[in-house]
Amino acid sequence: MINDIDQTQAPLLDHLLELRTRLLRAILALAIAFAVCLYFANDILGVLIIPLAHAFPQGTGKLIYTKLYGAFFVEIKVALFAATLFSFPIIANQLWAFIAPGLYAREKKAFLPFLIATPVLFGMGASLAYFVVMPTAFRWFIGFQGVHGGLQLEALPGIDEYLNLVMQFILAFGGSFLMPVLLMLLNRAGILTRAQLVAARRYVIVGIVALAALITPPDVISQLMLAIPLMILFEGTLIVMRFAEAKDAREKDAEAAAT
Repeated sequence: MINDIDQTQAPLLDHLLELRTRLLRAILALAIAFAVCLYFANDILGVLIIPLAHAFPQGTGKLIYTKLYGAFFVEIKVALFAATLFSFPIIANQLWAFIAPGLYAREKKAFLPFLIATPVLFGMGASLAYFVVMPTAFRWFIGFQGVHGGLQLEALPGIDEYLNLVMQFILAFGGSFLMPVLLMLLNRAGILTRAQLVAARRYVIVGIVALAALITPPDVISQLMLAIPLMILFEGTLIVMRFAEAKDAREKDAEAAAT
């Protein structure tokens, strides 16, 4: 009886040891990326400030910090944020290496495109936020400067709140652009069908608008710039699902004919 228990525990211990190894590698990759990004934190922060600098009239913009240690912790936050983004491919690879042995060859083939699509779609969303949405939103925000009631109204953003806003933009747009991956995974798992999504299209559109209003800053421009691409991605996902379901139907017919 003791031997039976030991034999059943052995695979579990092996999996736990492998999980520990994968986690240590992921943490090591994050730590190395953090050290490198901390060294270049000032340069990375400079890149993140560009959209705001271009929104101000030439030579008039400034960022402030009101606590003596504020700038230091901003650089720590910048390094950690950048390190997470840069080390994500390695972390995802370690996760895939841990999960893949338990999948069939067909499941690996079906899951691999999603693993590739995830960083691509996130990068597309983050790029849209950085190159289009943030410059447009910042110019709109700064447009409120001027004389009001005989007093000068001037934008003096704090570096910490600005960094939080930039991370909110990047994470909101990058994360939202992963919606096709989630929908396709649910479809491949048999939880959602294309017909169900088509029938619920109006509710999905309302949900997209509500999500855009929730995760973006409280301005209509940012919300529309997120909601419209998400609607386009949703419709594109329906088209991909149509071809995928048609392919599955052909394969099932071929298997039925062969048997």
